[in-house]
Amino acid sequence: MQVDLASGKKIRPRENVGKLIPYWIHRFVILLSGLMIFFSPVNPGRVSGMINENASLFTTAVSYGTITNTMARALKKEWILESDIRFLMLACAVTILGILLCAVGGCMSAGNNKMKKTGVIFPLAGSLVMLGGLQMIRGAYGRIYSVAEAAGKLDTIKPMLPGGLTVFYVAAALIFVTSLVVLAMNLRKPLEKKMEMDEKYRLFLMFLPVLLLTFVFAYLPIYGWRFAFFDYQSGDALTRDNYVGFYWFSILVENEATRADIGRVLTNTLAMSGLGILTSWLPIAFAVLLAELRSTKFQRVVQTLTTIPNFISWVLVYAIALAIFSTDGFVNSFIRNVLGRPAATDYLANADHIWLKMLLWGTWKGVGWSAIIYIAGIAGIDQQLYEAARVDGANRFHCIWHITIPGLLPTYMVMLLMSIAGILSNGMEQYLVFQNPLNTGTIEVLDLYVYQIGIGKGQIPLSTVVGITKSLVGVVLLFGANGISKAIRGESII
Repeated sequence: MQVDLASGKKIRPRENVGKLIPYWIHRFVILLSGLMIFFSPVNPGRVSGMINENASLFTTAVSYGTITNTMARALKKEWILESDIRFLMLACAVTILGILLCAVGGCMSAGNNKMKKTGVIFPLAGSLVMLGGLQMIRGAYGRIYSVAEAAGKLDTIKPMLPGGLTVFYVAAALIFVTSLVVLAMNLRKPLEKKMEMDEKYRLFLMFLPVLLLTFVFAYLPIYGWRFAFFDYQSGDALTRDNYVGFYWFSILVENEATRADIGRVLTNTLAMSGLGILTSWLPIAFAVLLAELRSTKFQRVVQTLTTIPNFISWVLVYAIALAIFSTDGFVNSFIRNVLGRPAATDYLANADHIWLKMLLWGTWKGVGWSAIIYIAGIAGIDQQLYEAARVDGANRFHCIWHITIPGLLPTYMVMLLMSIAGILSNGMEQYLVFQNPLNTGTIEVLDLYVYQIGIGKGQIPLSTVVGITKSLVGVVLLFGANGISKAIRGESII
């Protein structure tokens, strides 16, 4: 390894760069195979036209209901056997297991020579397991074909070998070949006493699950935006026949009823988000008050008790609210039985001040959790600043006002920018459980509206269009707020 005397950086010889190419091909194919698990167009398990074409390999392996939701009559008439479907699911699960084994080996290929040589065993075994799983899928196809042919229902069952099967065969073969190449490259290399990996690679692999989960749950769903351009009904296929272009986008502005609904839910959304932004200083105030407590034990008790509500589901929160504020709840029972006054007010069903009620419930549930980041920020402030301030005669209030709060402002500004970017995203669970026929008009926010029209009414294309529009507006707001922050404070988060 050469070193540049001017910069002190290590220079990798050119001949070594060529030796890295098999590793990168090896890792790329493994990564691509892992991603293809979640893409329906390359699903090798769709061996029948009756299986939903939007089902991925992962879905085929784990969700019996999804792949058989159009097979009720075929299963009842035994044109297709349940045992064959179970065998198909097992085959898909074996294929995924092989890919996971390959992924382990791919991660270990970033280590030293001993780790590379040991780790190559996993993709070798994993590629063979993949091939075995793919052969099982071919076997499932053969069994389904035979049963359908015997029943004379080939046109109904539509057995087929999907193109994704070939794609996965090629991927498994490439992984096997590149594994052999990597193994051959490491046979003559001196091996260390123990397996080790550079810190940068260890840190990246520790962060890799977060990246994968973010991709699966945040970026992969963007693939579903294609439903906005089709006249789609649940269970249908996306074809040229039901392609409608930007029709559903035009409905948002041309249909009077839809326009009115969007205006109403936007009013509710912006009002509740606005109240949340106006009270976004509460976690800072709570964190400061908590930090000023003299008793450490009492401080921990308060922090624990205020953090626990964040982990309570909104269904349980509503159950608590029902027990306290319903017509027969604690409050009304106390008024009737103790004060001797008539009480028939159902505070939950009543639509009065619903925005304020939702704000209070949200604050109770989340203020302790939101304060954690500010408590950490307070712990990171240099204690010498407080000591110097006390020497100059500053009291506790002066220290809070001139040291603590300015120290937390950068964190607060980042959180504020994120809140502005997500002003159209209130979440759905809270409003879904508190919704009733009396307060629907004022409690229905945009996320709940998308759920209602998409899942409740089956208007999936329209709900997708609303979701797309919300996401695009959120991105614009994020960059706008970031630009304002950069112009005023000279700092940005992007």
